[in-house]
This record gives sequence, C-alpha cells and structure tokens, in this order.
Amino acid sequence: MDTFEFTKTAAAVLSALLLIVGAKTAIDMNVGHTPEKPGYVLPAPAPAETANAPQGEGAAAPAAAAGSEEVVALLAQANAENGKAIFKKCQGCHVAENGKSSTVGPNLWGVVNRPKASFPGYNYSDAMKKKGGDWSFEELAHFLHGPKTYIPGTKMVFNGLASPSDEADVIAYLATLADTPVALPK
Repeated sequence: MDTFEFTKTAAAVLSALLLIVGAKTAIDMNVGHTPEKPGYVLPAPAPAETANAPQGEGAAAPAAAAGSEEVVALLAQANAENGKAIFKKCQGCHVAENGKSSTVGPNLWGVVNRPKASFPGYNYSDAMKKKGGDWSFEELAHFLHGPKTYIPGTKMVFNGLASPSDEADVIAYLATLADTPVALPK
C-alpha cells in the first residue's frame, strides 16, 4: 500500500470516530439530566437560622414558620422587578418561561397556586411528592427560606434566601409568571 492509500484510510477511520464522538456529545448536551452531586456548594445560611431546626420529614424550621407570616405581610410592598433580579440566582437550575421544558429544576412558569410536584415531565424527589398541597404564598415563603429544612429530602441544593424582603420580592416576581398573574395580598 502506498502513502496516498494509507492517508485515505486513516482519514476515513478518524472521520468516522469524529462523527461518533460528535454525535454522542451533541446528544448528551441536549438531553436533560440531574447530576448525582452538585458541582458546587452554595453558601449555607447563618448558624442561628439552622441551630434549632427540627429533624424529620415535613418539619419546618421555627425561623421559617415565623418568617412566612412576615414574608406574606411584606407582599403588599414587594417589588417584582427586584425579585426578577434576585431570581437570576435561580436561573442556573430553573427556567420560568411558558412552554419551556425543565432543566435541572422544574420550570417555574405558573408556580404560584400550582400543586407541588406537578410540572409535567420533571422527576421530583419522593419528599416533594409526599409533601402535597399547592404552592401558596405561605408555602413558597417557607420553601424559599430553607428548602432542605422545610422539605427534608428535596433535590434542591439552594440553601434559601435569608432576607424576608428578598423572599417577598421573589414571590412577587413568581406571581407575575403566569398567563393570568396572581394578585398579591393587600
């Protein structure tokens, strides 16, 4: 075999390998998946917020329980535009657009008053499925304050928002994300 034939054969083999690897990479990029372990750890809430957190399924931290009433009271003055800016932290895992499929977390379009663990096609944790109920303003306030303390076993890796005003602003923004936005309490 001469060099020209060898070059053609080598080019054909390398092209086939490139096609196989390229196709696999394109498929992997377009198929949603949830990592077994997060690639980074988000900052933990202050120790005072978690020190008295009760253990067990469905237990809410005392700070979250008291804070949800405060957050709901703040909704009358909440700023949805500020909530939109804060929500950018969430966009690493969530989309909030009508008709979009879920990414790492479920799509949050129309989440206010939606039943928990109900976005079609998203694989929720067993803990989230067992929680039941709807995402009311109070429930969102509890969850945004401390997802892992409010629903132990949730897949959500975010540790929560420490500021009640930030929670109220994010909830106000989430209320706008629907075909018919949800009215905030007065």
